[in-house]
Amino acid sequence: MNILIEGAGSIGIALGASLISQKQDVSFFAREKTAKSIKENPIERTGIFNHITCQTNEYRVYTDYGDIPENTFDYVFICSKTTANKQISKRLNENKNVLKDNVKIIIFQNGFGNDKDYLKYFQKQQVFCARVITGFRRPKRNISEVTVHTAPILLGSLQGCDVSELKPIANLINDSGIPANITDNVEEYLWAKMLYNCTLNPLGAILGVNYGKLTESNYSVNIMNRLIDEIFNVIKKAGYNISWHSAKEYKELFYEKLVPDTYNHQSSTLQDISRKQKTEIDSLTGYIIYLGKKYDVDVTVNKTIYNLIKAIESDF
Repeated sequence: MNILIEGAGSIGIALGASLISQKQDVSFFAREKTAKSIKENPIERTGIFNHITCQTNEYRVYTDYGDIPENTFDYVFICSKTTANKQISKRLNENKNVLKDNVKIIIFQNGFGNDKDYLKYFQKQQVFCARVITGFRRPKRNISEVTVHTAPILLGSLQGCDVSELKPIANLINDSGIPANITDNVEEYLWAKMLYNCTLNPLGAILGVNYGKLTESNYSVNIMNRLIDEIFNVIKKAGYNISWHSAKEYKELFYEKLVPDTYNHQSSTLQDISRKQKTEIDSLTGYIIYLGKKYDVDVTVNKTIYNLIKAIESDF
């Protein structure tokens, strides 16, 4: 398989190294500084799974679609920040000549509804989503460190399409050392991740702490409980599927397993703010606020958290 990875950040580098280790043809589309780094230095996947190093002659790096041969890619992995989706989907559409006719796009991003930009240009049976609840950080531009892992990467379709064709990709990721599989219920798993991310990411970023620290103060616990209650109400009112019957049931798992399993992780939102970069808050809490307005659900605490992140971003 010939795979293009759009976005050579922490998850893009990790997935690229995983697939190269399984003898797949991998190309990266990256910004100039990152492209220069991974052209000159081997990419590495380090951390809690087996260490993988890929030499620079084992992959290709592009900064211009005009340099890519026609009819090249079977798959495109979207590993960028969600803020780039409009630009990337438009760019892919304008350069469809480099894609095979039956190309599959898999979105490895935080948030929900990220497929909508790609569905403007591609058929629903070509656009898929991944639930990733593994934590990554990038200590150097060419290195991705896997910091935490609590459940397999799951590949699926939000459009009800057949996902069996994604099984080879899941197998390759799994064989590289990161557990992965396919699912017919990716919507349910993505909403479980939304509950998790929207509760932890922005609050951890505002307070400048890891996930576990948020559970050590009654004040931050009270805020998280309110966030969970509001998000749970939105999910139910909007008619999405979720694994838990009540917010109380979810909170038990959240505090007893999910947070302890990822105690030391610093969220991508906090990492972005530390680098003075725009965050993905619009695809996370912003989407909760959108649904709250649409279905007339009170999301006051989520709005406050959202506004605080936007206030921090306004200085960038």
